[in-house]
Amino acid sequence: MESNRWPLGPWVVNMHAFIRPVLACLCGLWAVSVGAQTHPIFVLNSLSASVSVIDPKTWQVTRQIPTGKQPHHLYLTPDEKSVIVANAGGDSLSFIDPKTAQVQRVVRGTVDPYHLRFSPDMKWFITVANRLDHIDIYRWDGQNPQLAKRIPSAKTPSHLWIDSQSTTAYASMQESDELVAVDLATQSVKWRVKTGHLPADVFGTRDDSTLLVALTGGKEVQVFDLRANPAKLVRTIATGEGAHAFRSAGDGRHVYVSNRVANTISKIDLQSFAVVAQFKAPGGPDCMELSADGRWLMVSSRWIKKVSVIDTQNGALVRQIKVGKSPHGIWTLDHAPRL
Repeated sequence: MESNRWPLGPWVVNMHAFIRPVLACLCGLWAVSVGAQTHPIFVLNSLSASVSVIDPKTWQVTRQIPTGKQPHHLYLTPDEKSVIVANAGGDSLSFIDPKTAQVQRVVRGTVDPYHLRFSPDMKWFITVANRLDHIDIYRWDGQNPQLAKRIPSAKTPSHLWIDSQSTTAYASMQESDELVAVDLATQSVKWRVKTGHLPADVFGTRDDSTLLVALTGGKEVQVFDLRANPAKLVRTIATGEGAHAFRSAGDGRHVYVSNRVANTISKIDLQSFAVVAQFKAPGGPDCMELSADGRWLMVSSRWIKKVSVIDTQNGALVRQIKVGKSPHGIWTLDHAPRL
């Protein structure tokens, strides 16, 4: 004889199966909102001429800082007292306190600073002029950049990397499909080699032997041997369409690359040069920042005016924060190591 009672056994099992992932998701959201991060997260809104300041505890935008036109990238000063926002269209540098998000000063007359870096020995401050086709090498006295040499480059210089010995700067040339090496002692071009289509970000390994080049006009990352003179292409890693920006995983072994057209992020093993993980990242993922514990990957979603937060343990998209137009550079003082 059949019972008219509810089939509680299967129902309870199914409810447990439903509740478990929901609770896990909620716990993940709780963890990301009360982590060890205490300092603000800065997001550069290239088409809004502003910086969105995000509170890492609440994930709310607390203020918008006006900048010069087209802020694209930012970098911490050697004394760690200022983060420099490079306003490419405004020919200026905004210095902001990385702890309080207060604007300290604006340095004008820096021509088209698109991407920027300090050399590890802190002697040189380098920018590339994306629209004006040159590389600028500045001496740094601890306060202000002083132009030492302006080097005409190939077409549309994009991103920079400087070796650990502060001897060579590498720059990608986005529209002439080249990689250029500059000797910092003589401020002259050492060599140039062809790359695939639309090279963007570049990333060097700890031992200075290898340089990765992301191809925004392709679906891959190219690997160059820097021990050759000039550098030699030795490998290609398939990642996803529109490979664009790198961010070290902070463990000395892996690096993330955003695939802006594919809307994914690939994790590359720097020993095998193989993709070992792939995450979905909506809205044209561009620049990335990583929390100090390596778990939360913060991504500027370029086409949807948001920052996306991804759990690197399982690839889940756990949060999105609305910011300004065309968010690009993203940075916080509480970050995982760069190498």
